[in-house]
Amino acid sequence: MPPTSAAENRTSSLFTSKLTPAADICVGLAILSVVLLSVLGNGLVLVICYRRRKKMVGSELLCVNLAVVDFLCCICFYPLSILSSFHHAWLGENVTCVYYGLGCYIFGLCGMFTITAISIIRYLKTCYSLVYAVWLEGANIRLVCCVIWLVATVWSSFPLFGWGEYVPEPYGLSCTIAWRGYHTSAKDAFYVICSFACFTMVPVLFIVVSQCQILYKVSRFSYSLSARGIHNNLRHAEKRLSMMFFCISLGFVIAWAPYAVVSFLFIFHKEKGYMAPEGFVFPALFAKSSHIYNPFIYFYFNKTFQLELRRLLLSFCPKLGGNQIGVNTATGHQAPHPIHIQLQERSCIQKTFVLSHDENCSKGAHTHTSSNRLYNRQVYTCWGSTPKNASILLEKRPVDDSVPVSI
Repeated sequence: MPPTSAAENRTSSLFTSKLTPAADICVGLAILSVVLLSVLGNGLVLVICYRRRKKMVGSELLCVNLAVVDFLCCICFYPLSILSSFHHAWLGENVTCVYYGLGCYIFGLCGMFTITAISIIRYLKTCYSLVYAVWLEGANIRLVCCVIWLVATVWSSFPLFGWGEYVPEPYGLSCTIAWRGYHTSAKDAFYVICSFACFTMVPVLFIVVSQCQILYKVSRFSYSLSARGIHNNLRHAEKRLSMMFFCISLGFVIAWAPYAVVSFLFIFHKEKGYMAPEGFVFPALFAKSSHIYNPFIYFYFNKTFQLELRRLLLSFCPKLGGNQIGVNTATGHQAPHPIHIQLQERSCIQKTFVLSHDENCSKGAHTHTSSNRLYNRQVYTCWGSTPKNASILLEKRPVDDSVPVSI
């Protein structure tokens, strides 16, 4: 057989699926499900962030950056893997393999670096807020996003210049770094070790340490308030926010951990068949599922996203919320309406009390005659009872985010 024919056969065997046709279809359907869910979820996140772009703070740009990474990765690269799965072979061979491997590695590093930046910034704001609060806003966050994309692009481009290589994965329906290049040359070994140690293990270490420190700090502070009998909703909101970012980081680490372990084992094995192709499929699919988690975590923990999603749905389908709601108070005996007042301590801790309408009638004179002061502490009335014989028409209006909330 001529050498050219042997090389062509070897190349075609690399890009041929090592799975059964039924398994190829299952892999394609699984990736298709990931793409649809990710595009829907992250697309909603991007639309909501665009709608409230004037109200966004600097640190929220990192969440937008993470949504952009997940959205574009599923749009630009995964369809090629889906079509190859249904075709039972990698389409385009070496050219598309380099395109897929390079793009997925850039977006994978961007996702990991973004979550690392979120964890570190949350740690600095939680534990050293007075020192870093000014620096971690606005243009500096945009600079962090630009640095993330720049570093990920530069490092992922090294295989194009002979440091490392993008090759098909063992099951033949995806492309990644040639982890076995550790055995081929010193340059490939350097790139593989740095990719795994500096660009995988170090970011994961920062993520785990930062999130554990944040949870410890928030839990300790909440416990100290509870021990003094103080209930503060601001700390409750901070706890929910910390749990949200903890779940984002934990989901990313758990999703990519099996793939990282398999790739690490693949580095130190020269033989190709030390693991069945199916052993690479499940970690790769599980890693791709990381694109799905974040939108659901946002909508579960973040009240703002829930409100904006409700507004978005009502803007497309107003019938979901109805047009107007009329409420008429009875002309006879009126039911009591609660009055929320805030009591501001000298130590800047605010407590909320709820008085019924009857109690307000008996105590209102004392409260007002003392110039809004009760027991030498300033009293702020948030909202009062409705006058008798009043008719209220509650229209559907978007709630202003700047309205203060009793805490």
